[in-house]
Amino acid sequence: MCRLARTGVFIFLLAITASAWPQGDTKPTAEGASEPGRLPVKRVVLYKNGVGYFEHSSRVRGTQELNIDFTTAQLNDVLNSLTVVDLGKGRITGVRFNSVAPLEQRLRALRLPLGEDSSRTDFLNALRGTRVEVHSEAASAAGRVLSVETQKKVSGQGGQTIDVLVLSLVTDNGDLRSFEVGPATSVHVADRDLNDEVSRYLNLIASARAQDLRRMTISAAGEGEREIFVSYISEAPVWKSTYRVLLPEKAGEKALMQGWAIVDNTSSGDWKDVRLSLVAGAPQSFIQEISQPYYVHRPVVAMPQSMTLTPQTYEAAEMKVAAPPPPPPPAAQPGGVLGGLGGVAYGVGGARRAKTSSASQTVEVSAAPSVVNTDALTSAMEEEQPEAEGKGVGELFEYDIKQNVTIGKNQSALVPIIQARIEAEKVTVWNEDSDTARRALWLTNSSGETLDAGSLNVLEGDAFGGEGLLDAVHQDERRLISYAADTAVRIKVEEGSSEKPISKIVINKGTMVTTREQRAKKTYKISNSDVSPREIVIEHPARPGWKLAGDLKPEESTQSFHRFKVKVDPKQSAELAVEEYHPGTTVVALTNLTSDFVAVLTEQKRVTPAMQEAFRRILDQKNVIAGLDAQLNGHQREIEAISNDQARIRENMKALKGSAEEKALVQRYTGELNAQEDRLGALRSQIASLREKRQQAQEQLDQTLNEITLTETF
Repeated sequence: MCRLARTGVFIFLLAITASAWPQGDTKPTAEGASEPGRLPVKRVVLYKNGVGYFEHSSRVRGTQELNIDFTTAQLNDVLNSLTVVDLGKGRITGVRFNSVAPLEQRLRALRLPLGEDSSRTDFLNALRGTRVEVHSEAASAAGRVLSVETQKKVSGQGGQTIDVLVLSLVTDNGDLRSFEVGPATSVHVADRDLNDEVSRYLNLIASARAQDLRRMTISAAGEGEREIFVSYISEAPVWKSTYRVLLPEKAGEKALMQGWAIVDNTSSGDWKDVRLSLVAGAPQSFIQEISQPYYVHRPVVAMPQSMTLTPQTYEAAEMKVAAPPPPPPPAAQPGGVLGGLGGVAYGVGGARRAKTSSASQTVEVSAAPSVVNTDALTSAMEEEQPEAEGKGVGELFEYDIKQNVTIGKNQSALVPIIQARIEAEKVTVWNEDSDTARRALWLTNSSGETLDAGSLNVLEGDAFGGEGLLDAVHQDERRLISYAADTAVRIKVEEGSSEKPISKIVINKGTMVTTREQRAKKTYKISNSDVSPREIVIEHPARPGWKLAGDLKPEESTQSFHRFKVKVDPKQSAELAVEEYHPGTTVVALTNLTSDFVAVLTEQKRVTPAMQEAFRRILDQKNVIAGLDAQLNGHQREIEAISNDQARIRENMKALKGSAEEKALVQRYTGELNAQEDRLGALRSQIASLREKRQQAQEQLDQTLNEITLTETF
């Protein structure tokens, strides 16, 4: 029974793969690969940046030409990376491809000044001066086109104004006739040569919309039978990954993951018995349209207005003795560049990779069974050998398909890339941004290979469980992937916050740093209305600067979340309390320390005896400086008062000139000025002394501040 189940599963999987090729005449044929002169593809490496690496090889005899077809977009990449090698006693004599000038350049060669998107008005304007025959319902005429204009006309229905196209021509008799160009008006070009130009114009427009095919021809010359190798980078569709996860029914067993790659062949030919590799990475690549002819803009230089110079002859220069010709180059030896064994004739880009060969299999597909048991399916799939080998390629990762593949032109296929047992824990995940809780798998990539990003399909209990998206997962990396809604789980959140007093004080080099904690608490109330237990994963936001308080540890943390796991029994509820703290610091310069600030710290019981002694020393020294500053300020105020009084006395002395009391008052004022000058001298001397004392007191304070180093935790 088990063997029959495995056989049915194997046929079922092959049926999926075979469905990539439609039935009938669309299957890849051997004729496409063995077409005379066609260079078949042997190896394909596809990347995630829209390019692929292609290798072609073929046996040739004597002198022979080989062809590869591309589109213009593919040819641009090929010319940037082409490598051609003759692996026998021969050489590559040339590589050529059909070149087509841009449509705009080809249209310039016509007599008609028409562009790629010309309208009816543009066409008629291009006929100005041309002899035409015009026929309408009311009249007919023949002549040369004078102009084409858009005029306003009042419509007979409702009096609306509409735009009409009016063609004016001058008849053979010299009459000016105008015709409204409408559906019933015909214009015949009477000039036969111009009619041919119109046909050429239409042919060019039609050819521009024809199939974009660029054929590259490689010419090889030599002796005997040998192999020609060609490699290049070309535009290719991005390959996609998709995964299936079969959840086990028995507890303790690992889930089975099966990975597939969707590969599209949009090249010019079939891929028959091709070695395929898929690289999960995107090397830098760009497009440069070097296959198109380019024309350089040349300036138009006007002819000179005056041509009055007379012709003049010049003496011939003396002939120099000709140098002997250089010796001819030596004959190319086998193995040399541009000829011989292994000679690279045209090589730009990637080096040839080692080739391996493996025979492809032809499988007859019969009808798949209608029902397959999950256990039997898992067992059968597990006994199958993996179809791809994963390996690192620099910073990238490559799936090297073991079996050669065959994919027809313009067809796609599902290619198996991974099949392995992995650890998959079934959980329910929730965060505040989710409208509802979601069923998820907590996957650990124990497959030994890197998993490329792609879609993921979950099979659970012989049925479809849901699907999700998988980012790239490296070996042994753990990843959470949701795939369905879990309506049985409901979660409510209660929030609270508080601020604690100063928890730490650090005094060092004249500054005091105080640390005060902000506290926040979230309580998650979880209810499970299902009859089966739940493992709930709560994604708690991870905020910058906030740390978890207490002994609560998350299962894992990301840049955005802390993930906590809570088990909830059937028809039960549970709570998860997450408390965090955010340390906020305040920096105070001790030169600004005041007794009021010390009183506040004392009241909050945030002053130790060591801090008390340090504060006393600082405040005492600050009081000394404050006393000296008060004396200096007093002396400065007295000097300002004396200076103001002296100015008053001098003004009074100027007003006494010529008065009877001048002599007595001058003597009096002079005495006052002398006394004030003596006082000013004494004050300046005292100020100098006080400043010196203040400087010494400030230096003493700075020394005290540098000596104090304390760290107190509360």
